[in-house]
Amino acid sequence: MSDTLDDAQRRDWLRLIQSENVGPATFRKLLNRYGGAGAALEALPELSRRGGLRRPIRIYPEEAAMRDMENAQHIGARFVALGEPDYPALLKHADTAPPLLCAKGALAGSDRLCLAIVGARNASALGRKFARQIAGDLGAAGFTIVSGLARGIDTAAHEAACRSGTVAVLAGGIDIIYPPENDALYRQIIEAGGAIVTEMTPGTKPQAKHFPRRNRIISGMSFGTIVVEAAKRSGSLITARLALEQGREVFAVPGSPLDPRAQGTNGLIRQGAVLTEGARDVLEVIQPLLGRADPLGLTLDDPEAPDADIVPITEVPETDRQQILALLGPAPTEIDDLIRESGQTPGAVFLVLLELELAGRLQRHTGSLVSLL
Repeated sequence: MSDTLDDAQRRDWLRLIQSENVGPATFRKLLNRYGGAGAALEALPELSRRGGLRRPIRIYPEEAAMRDMENAQHIGARFVALGEPDYPALLKHADTAPPLLCAKGALAGSDRLCLAIVGARNASALGRKFARQIAGDLGAAGFTIVSGLARGIDTAAHEAACRSGTVAVLAGGIDIIYPPENDALYRQIIEAGGAIVTEMTPGTKPQAKHFPRRNRIISGMSFGTIVVEAAKRSGSLITARLALEQGREVFAVPGSPLDPRAQGTNGLIRQGAVLTEGARDVLEVIQPLLGRADPLGLTLDDPEAPDADIVPITEVPETDRQQILALLGPAPTEIDDLIRESGQTPGAVFLVLLELELAGRLQRHTGSLVSLL
């Protein structure tokens, strides 16, 4: 794959990831199988039909993709593709890395060493003070601070890190500032040389279901995630869980047992998160990683490289398809078990799973597990 996409390729990537039932993992499998987004788009109707979808799959219109690209350009943003130089370096390694990010400002993916700071929206005064302190100290140590532009801890972290560098990840479109009172902070981040990013198209209003997706970008961009305050059930704990799934470090700031905003962070510490009282606690864990060629022990596949798991196969006989289907159910099943128990080739199993996913009948879980919906 070349270092950058041309406009036509970028439009096709946008159309493919915005099409029905195509998530980041499915996007990569389609690209691997068909060699490009244009050919994958042409294959979607037949693949979804074979998977059991009884109506035409909804494919994102070319006109809509062109309008999205124009709207982004109009406000000084652009779509950055996985594999391009500006794409955040660590995020590339995440299984669910967005194929495209809409970005505004100096993203400079390969040049940023990122740490995430997240926490409660209804943060205490002490929590905000600590977030500012640790964000400032880590910024002075050369790290870019990543957060979600939310009220409370996120806002405090961005404010303190503006001078040294910060990236805000949005749950909505690049042109939708949420919460609205952070309009000035949004602009300050850009003017100070930071960046705003999102996987959503311009004009998308943030919804509850978008925030976990945003959170996995925050953790995926970062060597580690620092949780300052978090209630027992909060989005910050989702970010911490995603960081662990991505093989990143989790740091938690202890708090009073009498403060509900400390229940989540204290719980993380009990589960093995690094007890964090200042920047030194973070740097002692992170800095030894930075001298390594592959600091997190991760590898990255080219999104357009041949997929070793999928041999060139265009169709699976119906009897073989039914044999694979019979092994699936609502309980998550390992893909390796499907291959072994069905006696089918990996290519046949992966093709049937791809068809089912495009038909909206398959759910993927962490750890190469799948289940029928």
